[in-house]
Amino acid sequence: MGDKSPKATQKQAAQKQSKDNSTQQKKKDVQSAKQIDKTKK
Repeated sequence: MGDKSPKATQKQAAQKQSKDNSTQQKKKDVQSAKQIDKTKK
């Protein structure tokens, strides 16, 4: 766990970034789905 090489830290940062992006994308999908429901009615 104590790997502090630049490559390892960069990989961790990239994984965190992609996780954040997927979380934000899910939120956007939920919001857009709600908007679509409103327009259908």
